[in-house]
Amino acid sequence: MGSQTDAVFQSYGRSCNKPVFFEDFYSIFVGKSQEIRDMFRNTDMQAQKSLLRSGILVLIMHARGMPDTKVNALGKSHSRKALNVHPRHYAHWLDALMETLDRHDPEFSPTLEMAWRNTLQPIIDKISGMYED
Repeated sequence: MGSQTDAVFQSYGRSCNKPVFFEDFYSIFVGKSQEIRDMFRNTDMQAQKSLLRSGILVLIMHARGMPDTKVNALGKSHSRKALNVHPRHYAHWLDALMETLDRHDPEFSPTLEMAWRNTLQPIIDKISGMYED
């Protein structure tokens, strides 16, 4: 595990307890490109925010040692054959998450951002690597 994943877990705890966190995330994320906006055009955003809440927690818990089962399920559900989330969108997703954390975590810093990126990137790579599966 280590101190980076602990810091990320604590940061998420400070940030995710207000619904506006998830509203801000999607506002930032869909602002990244028209293609991303189009992906969410007919989406139930209340349900999507709930999925995001649990999805981020799955990534963090995986980094803290949880088995691959839920991460693999995320990879399959986001693959070309399912939701068709192209690997290029994950960098925007991660950047949007960092921008949202910067707004909502009073302890956010460049060091904490690096901890988040170091913690999530290998898992994101695994999920995006399942795109063609």
